[in-house]
Amino acid sequence: MKTKLIIFDFDGTLGDTRRNIVTTMQMTIAELRLPKRSENECASTIGLPLGGCFQALFPDMQADMVQCCVDTYRRIFDENLKDIKPEAFPLVVETLSALKRRGCMLTIASSRSNASLVELVRDMGIADCFSLLIGANDVEKAKPDPEPVLKTLDILNLLSCKNLIDKGHVVNQESKAYVHACQALVVGDMAVDILMGANAGAKTCGVTWGNGTKEELQQAGADYLIDNMDELLEIIT
Repeated sequence: MKTKLIIFDFDGTLGDTRRNIVTTMQMTIAELRLPKRSENECASTIGLPLGGCFQALFPDMQADMVQCCVDTYRRIFDENLKDIKPEAFPLVVETLSALKRRGCMLTIASSRSNASLVELVRDMGIADCFSLLIGANDVEKAKPDPEPVLKTLDILNLLSCKNLIDKGHVVNQESKAYVHACQALVVGDMAVDILMGANAGAKTCGVTWGNGTKEELQQAGADYLIDNMDELLEIIT
């Protein structure tokens, strides 16, 4: 079935933000005098909601301290943006433009806040490519829960087959006004992205240039794996 909608992760998939995230996380840990964590330990949490990152690094941390970490991180991240500018990965800008020309609807489902996502997408010059941006604060349940995908479909008035049955809607299944979950492709660099898409009934594509490993993406059940962004153009056909 033809792919009508592509839902992208942002960090590690479209934007090369690893240095920003890891540096900010380590600076937050240092400022709050918490035990040090390595670059790889910090990077392994990318893709989780911000509070979940610190809970993963410090499993015994209390809720009030988690919130303190989140607030400190956001302040330092904004300060670091003045000196460390994230950039789009190679072929991202060109491929997004080509996908739009081919009639694909493009959106983002990210674990970062909506405000931060909007700012970064604008700074990278790719904001006009997307019909919708879903951030962590736009959903109740984070990846790998399917809510970000299902909410994307709902907001775009493109309901999945399951939602049509659950909500009692009666529509022509051949109508091009709707995109079902099985016509959507979720693209991400982490296992949580792949699981989110699969849990929603969408096809999934793992990218190997991000923060997750090829083995992790395969174990999560990715339908496709790509080493370069422009390979998406072959997948959608």
